[in-house]
Amino acid sequence: MQTHIAPDVSVSLRPATPADLDRMLRWSAAPHLAAAGGDDDWAWPEEIHKTPDWREWLIAEAGSRPIGFIQIIDPLREETHYWGDCEPNLRAIDIWIGEPDMIGKGFGAHMMRQAIARCFAPPEVTAILIDPLATNTRAHRFYERLGFTFVEPRTFGDDACFVYRLNRKDWRP
Repeated sequence: MQTHIAPDVSVSLRPATPADLDRMLRWSAAPHLAAAGGDDDWAWPEEIHKTPDWREWLIAEAGSRPIGFIQIIDPLREETHYWGDCEPNLRAIDIWIGEPDMIGKGFGAHMMRQAIARCFAPPEVTAILIDPLATNTRAHRFYERLGFTFVEPRTFGDDACFVYRLNRKDWRP
């Protein structure tokens, strides 16, 4: 059963910086994220110093404690073309709670709502994509509660994933 965060704890997003590198490496190696994250190589040490205009790396903080990570990309412009051919005016999100003791307390929903609002801030953005592992049923339910709808199963690299989409017209801020 999901618990809720205390009303006096705010969740904020800030840009990730090189000072976050050790934390991001620790989080990405954590067993709960390795099981949910697939085989992606994020190349953190090289990428943390880059700030392409098609990507945002954000650290989520509960109060002043860093607890998670969000990546927002423009999948059409992203340099590896991870998403393949896609329409313009989309965004794609990756989200993790890195601190195991912060899971199941409502922080992920707060993080995701802020990320969705950030994605839809430019009026031309029409939809958001996500790609949890096909086996991650907890994530599927989480995204469905936020209004995402299942699109298709898809393989990214060696990972069997489910693609979900949230259209702007279906978003309930």
